[in-house]
Order: sequence, then structure tokens, then C-alpha cells
Amino acid sequence: MEPQLFDAHCHLDLMACPDTVADEATALGLGLFDCGVDPRDFAAAKTRASHRPSIIAGVGLHPWWLADGRCGTAEINLLCEVAAQERFIGEIGLDFSARFVGSEPLQIQALERLCDALVHHPLTGRVISIHAVRSAGTVLDVLESHGLLTPRPDSPVITFHWFSGTSDELVRARNAGCNFSVNERMLASKRGREYARQIPLDRLLLETDAPAEPNAETSAQSLIKSLTRTSERIASLKDCDAKRIESAVLANAHSVFDLR
Repeated sequence: MEPQLFDAHCHLDLMACPDTVADEATALGLGLFDCGVDPRDFAAAKTRASHRPSIIAGVGLHPWWLADGRCGTAEINLLCEVAAQERFIGEIGLDFSARFVGSEPLQIQALERLCDALVHHPLTGRVISIHAVRSAGTVLDVLESHGLLTPRPDSPVITFHWFSGTSDELVRARNAGCNFSVNERMLASKRGREYARQIPLDRLLLETDAPAEPNAETSAQSLIKSLTRTSERIASLKDCDAKRIESAVLANAHSVFDLR
């Protein structure tokens, strides 16, 4: 079934029953970008996605996993090796929150090395989902220094997931051609709502970032409800019909992810 709704950032590996959710999503016409947090999990995620056309597996290395020591140099090496051959990358990025003070150099090293690998192994249609907390400017600096924001046929599609940077950083990312995936929790803050209002419709994607907690019970139906609530709230913020939001977002997902 061709997806009628698309979750542009979620984590099947962190759900209690990922295969069940994947099967239910496929049956309900829900497409998923399954973002990895540890490159060691990618082979299994890609196998799961290969049996379900509406699910796309991304290879990722979440900055939290680097910051707290769950992953290190070996996983950075693996990320770069695998990502060089893959179209779909995520979740990757930087998190400069106070609780991760001291881990910034390792995080930046990982992002720099990943960008090096992508530049040396370009692929048309590559998609990258980025985590940037208190670090959007640095992320944009790294991407820019590697030429990944320069418009070219093989330039990757960059999507900031749950954008929380400054208003100037939002403008910079928007001017650089980046996309933005929005979830319910982003809309819980005044700043998040204002950013959602400002994001152009042709750069907007919806996401859940589910699950909220590792191993939480999750269903595809709950993802659909969350995406629907998000689109309705954005429609209210933009003073337009929710169907218009859903239609535009689905068209964007088809374009970005080359959905079939």
C-alpha cells in the first residue's frame, strides 16, 4: 500500500515491539523513516525495512550515545563505513545541552568524519535527519564547510528534526534549503509553535520521534493519531485547512524519500 501518511522521524529499535509496529504501519498505510541511534543496529533495521516498502531505515549515531559513552570511536568508524554506501542517514548531529558538557569535541569529530565520508561517496537522493540542540549554528557550519549545503544534483536533503535553535539559525537553515520535521512536543512550546508557523509548506515534514521512552509500548495507530494532531495544530497556526497541510506534507515526503 502506498503511504497516505508519513512519519519522517521515529525509532522502531527503541519501541517495545518494533516488528509489530512495522507490520501495523504497513497495513494502515503509514510510512516511516526509522532513524537509527547506534550503527550496530542498522543491519537488522535494514532487513526489517526490506520486507516492508513503506518503511525506510536510516543509519545513525545519536549524539547522546556518544556523550554518555555507549558508543565511541569504533561506532564512529562503523557509521562512516556504512553511511558511505547508504542513501538514508539519521539520526545524527550535535547536542550541546548542559548535561553533555565535555563531550562536544567527540560529537563534532563524529559529525566531521561522517560529512567527510558522505562527500567522498556522493549518492543522488541522499537524506539526512539531524539532531541539533543548542548547536544548530555549529551543525550548519560543519555542513557548509563540507559543501553539503551547496545546491548540486547530488547534494543531500537536510532535515532538522524538532528544530529548537535560535530564530536566526532557523532563518539560516531555511535559506540554506533545509527541511524541518515537526512533532507534537515541539508544538508544546511557544517558540516551537512560532517556528512551525514560519516553516514554508514546501519544507515541512511531520514526525513523532516516538517512542517517548525506550521500550515504551507503541502502536502504529498511536503514531497516526499524533501525526494527525500535529497537522491540525500546524493548520491552526498557519490559518489554513488541515487537509492542505496533510496534502503538502505527504507531497514533500514523496519527493524527499522517493516513496512508491
